[in-house]
Amino acid sequence: MNFIVNGVRAVVFGFHNQVFDLHPKVLTWVLLDLPGLLFFSTYTLLVLFWAEIYHQARSLPTDKLRTVYIAVNGAIYFIQVCIWIYLWIDDNSVVEFVGKVFIAVVSILAALGFLLYGGRLFFMLRRFPIESKGRRKKLHEVGSVTAICFTCFLIRCFVVFLSAFDSDASLDVLYHPILNLIYYMLVEILPSALVLFILRKLPPKRISAQYHPIR
Repeated sequence: MNFIVNGVRAVVFGFHNQVFDLHPKVLTWVLLDLPGLLFFSTYTLLVLFWAEIYHQARSLPTDKLRTVYIAVNGAIYFIQVCIWIYLWIDDNSVVEFVGKVFIAVVSILAALGFLLYGGRLFFMLRRFPIESKGRRKKLHEVGSVTAICFTCFLIRCFVVFLSAFDSDASLDVLYHPILNLIYYMLVEILPSALVLFILRKLPPKRISAQYHPIR
């Protein structure tokens, strides 16, 4: 999912001039907004994983968490597609304003999700005995990823919300390529790289009790 998000964003940057010349204009909005929605789905999947760990540790039911994740993402994509269709039929500033506010709301929801479950998991790990194996490493992982993702979604929410009320503040325009790069570096590229680096180690492979490797 990270590959898809950054791949689509790379195409948008690579064909920056052509993207803003697309007709109908809604195609430009689709290419600009879709990677952000995919980024939301990618990292809320991490929130889902943390929520499942937290609920299992607390002996709480986990069967509805994935349903909630799918329902929330499905509702967000459905609303966004409706906005795109309306812009295709009638491109006006009011609908563009609604679309930007919607993206800002989606971003703040993701930030709150990381704060809620990342924070819960972090404080739960802190209560583990100091000598617990892997405690320090997991505290570092959860704390760092929570801080990075909360910050990037909060920045996105602030910038998108500001651009909804002030068109001069919008970074998704042809004449702001450097500011555009800095913005997406802060809210997508750098967070993706940092999270992948922090979570780079995969768990060791489990070997069946019946299997003995040849020495």
